[in-house]
Amino acid sequence: MRLRTAASALIAGALCLAASVLPAAAQEDLIFRKSTVWKMLTPDDKLAVYGVDDPVVEGVACHYTIPEKGGVSGMFGVAEQVSEISLACRQIGPIKFKEKADQGDVVFRERRSLVWKKMQIVRGCDAKRNVLVYLVYSDKLIDGSPQNSTSTVPIMPWGGNGDAPKCADWIK
Repeated sequence: MRLRTAASALIAGALCLAASVLPAAAQEDLIFRKSTVWKMLTPDDKLAVYGVDDPVVEGVACHYTIPEKGGVSGMFGVAEQVSEISLACRQIGPIKFKEKADQGDVVFRERRSLVWKKMQIVRGCDAKRNVLVYLVYSDKLIDGSPQNSTSTVPIMPWGGNGDAPKCADWIK
């Protein structure tokens, strides 16, 4: 009986921990999901496409595609997700910098496992070409992944509103 109570407490604690470390999806928008592997009694493996706006650079949106594992571990949110992530960022309006930023600042971050692994989109500036550069990669506390994807956004005038801002004035 004590063993059952201890096991129940351990499971409840693990579920509370999982709930506290799972990312809040406040800034990402799910566009759609597509099943890639059918599973009979548990959720399918899927590819999911999300959109996210750059919180510092108004007028830039990024879309990324991530694999989502199904099965029992995926169903309970404890599956360690794979590192393959694709990224595309575009200018969707006039570029306006809200504040100064550093090279490599995080635009968006999401956990890809219960504790150790996370996916990040970071931003930089190619000052010579006046281009914003976005990089997505996943890292792990012990063993990171070299898998990554890069997207660039040339800063262009929008709607005949004169000169475009220079990213070098805002990102150091």
